[in-house]
Amino acid sequence: MGEFPAEAAAALKAAEDLCGPVVPAEVSDRRGSTVWKASGPDGAAAIKLGTGEAAEVTAREASVLDRLPGYQVGVGRISEGVWYVTRWEEGPSTWQQFKPVRAGQHDARPEALASAVQAVADLHGLGWIHGDLQPAHAVHTAGGVRLIDFAWSRQLGETPWTAFRGTMVHLTAPELAAEITAGGQPVLTTFVSDVYALAASLWTCVTGDWPLDYEAAGIDRKSTGPVALLEAIGERAVPLVGTEVWPELQQVLKDVLLAEAEDRPLATELADQLAALHEAGR
Repeated sequence: MGEFPAEAAAALKAAEDLCGPVVPAEVSDRRGSTVWKASGPDGAAAIKLGTGEAAEVTAREASVLDRLPGYQVGVGRISEGVWYVTRWEEGPSTWQQFKPVRAGQHDARPEALASAVQAVADLHGLGWIHGDLQPAHAVHTAGGVRLIDFAWSRQLGETPWTAFRGTMVHLTAPELAAEITAGGQPVLTTFVSDVYALAASLWTCVTGDWPLDYEAAGIDRKSTGPVALLEAIGERAVPLVGTEVWPELQQVLKDVLLAEAEDRPLATELADQLAALHEAGR
């Protein structure tokens, strides 16, 4: 873990304005994007610094946070990049919430899944598409589920990038994968591509594995490049895995993952289905 860059001292000052004197701890460092959790007496702040190609993405995410209700953000520049500071969302991610289920303890909590889906539905209701829903991108705080990582989010009607090549390959909707590999840009995320990624993420949270069975399709996932994987996903050449951990839930998710884009439910409809699953289990 590297030291916090002295050049970004203004970011620390922004974090201290939120939390009092802070101590930054590096959380992640990937592809030019570094995140710190800056903890102080009045809570914690997230500091993200994007350098090189990640600078544009970081600036775009800061712009999204600035326009979303319920989020606050401070932004600045250094010679090689862009930083932003926002409140740290404290709580377990959906992935962490379902560790007991993956461990075989069958601590099924459909209400937690429904809450994560409802958070996405609420975002969609504001006219925003997240674009990068993953198992760790919904945080279950004391005040409810909060979404994070808006680097590939867009408001309906906007085209904020010249090229979109996907985020997490295994969670990419088939129609997006087909568009990406066809080479036509800009590829635009949609409400229903979010729902696909959401269903795939929930499947992963519960089973501990991606929903697609690459082995059954004759694909070595570890040695196959992302473009070839996207081609197979876009052609719907990869079946779903047969893992049965929570059959009632997985049937709901299967219906989402196997549906064509035009037949896929909206997030509000999926939230209703999961809420009904919760009621049935009481």
